[in-house]
Amino acid sequence: MNAAVPPLPAGKGLAKTAGALAGLKVVDLTRVLGGPYCTMILSDHGADVIKIEPPQGDEVRDWGPPFHEGDASYFIGVNRNKRSIALDLGKPEGKAVLLRLLEGADVVIENFKPGSMEKWGLGYQEVLSKRFPGLIHCRVSGFGADGPLGGLPGYDAILQAMTGLMSINGDATTGPMRLGTAMVDMGTGLYSAIGILMALHERKTSGVGQYLDMTLYDCGMALLHPQAANYFLNGKRPTGTGNPHPNLVPYDKYPTKTCEIFIASGNNGQFRKLCELIGRPEMADDPRYANNGARNENRVALTLALAAAFADQDGNELSLKLIRNGVPAGPVLPVDQSTAAPHTAHREMVTELDWYKGVGTPIKFSRTKGGTRRPPPRFNQHGAEVLAQHGYTEAEIKELQAAGVLHLTRRL
Repeated sequence: MNAAVPPLPAGKGLAKTAGALAGLKVVDLTRVLGGPYCTMILSDHGADVIKIEPPQGDEVRDWGPPFHEGDASYFIGVNRNKRSIALDLGKPEGKAVLLRLLEGADVVIENFKPGSMEKWGLGYQEVLSKRFPGLIHCRVSGFGADGPLGGLPGYDAILQAMTGLMSINGDATTGPMRLGTAMVDMGTGLYSAIGILMALHERKTSGVGQYLDMTLYDCGMALLHPQAANYFLNGKRPTGTGNPHPNLVPYDKYPTKTCEIFIASGNNGQFRKLCELIGRPEMADDPRYANNGARNENRVALTLALAAAFADQDGNELSLKLIRNGVPAGPVLPVDQSTAAPHTAHREMVTELDWYKGVGTPIKFSRTKGGTRRPPPRFNQHGAEVLAQHGYTEAEIKELQAAGVLHLTRRL
């Protein structure tokens, strides 16, 4: 049974136990978004994540404004619960420190250009798997090491473009559009966390670790549902449909007197109930709208009819009435309203600790509750602490500083 964590200052969405991953040691060599998002998921649930930054720091510390004490919101949003140490791995002494930190580690995750770890004498097959047979090495890259695009760098927007995600976003008036959130990066972080947990589970049987080859390209392709499934079945190139669903009607955004709402009717029963609740029961008996196939053929007429029916309604009241009566619906809220919503507070999906405020963990356990344990780290905030924990003396730590291996401030 997990022991309770030491008492924390007052806050919201804080960890209430040691966590489901307590005792797991993760050495995090990643920067930017996909890898850090993965390791934040692990750290939310008790993993000890040691974030090793290069001398110049994780570049997203600069991706602002807004900033808090010099660190951008982009960094702050995906790096809570971690400890930071800054090392120059290009120096032999830096490599030696990394190898010391990997002793007893369960996972190392990195997003260097494929081949970099091998060039530094830290490749999984040649070195790490032999020296640390239980280690799980997760590499996050753009395209992998081989193949027609092997070794090329990956960026979320470029992968959205290349995997088809951009082509199915937007509509005929806009053309392909980038998704507003970094779906490929964050999706890769999620898939990587899943893969790491699978490898940890398998290790219980085999006793050995393994290498995970995670790419933005693969993960972007994996998110193409239902568009890829539609294409494989009908051979027609999917295009951006904007808010409407390509398969279901009504599944769209509609204006009301007070706000926009989204309706997601998935079957005939829900459509009939929708018509009853808005006082237009005759629409459910109209042959043009008798089933989803017919509604798809007549979506323009149906959209106009529904918009007219909603025009004098209070959107917040209507959407709540609909969803409480079995018709999926909700108001279209901006971020400031969604994060301040009563249900958001009830689910502890905004977490606060000291100066830090962020989106909470969506993974809710009954016993091993995860959450915020410490704010995102300042650059090298825990360098001396981490080194001392791994057997370095105070004199040795000072020697690493003098040699330019351990960096106390960012190299600009």
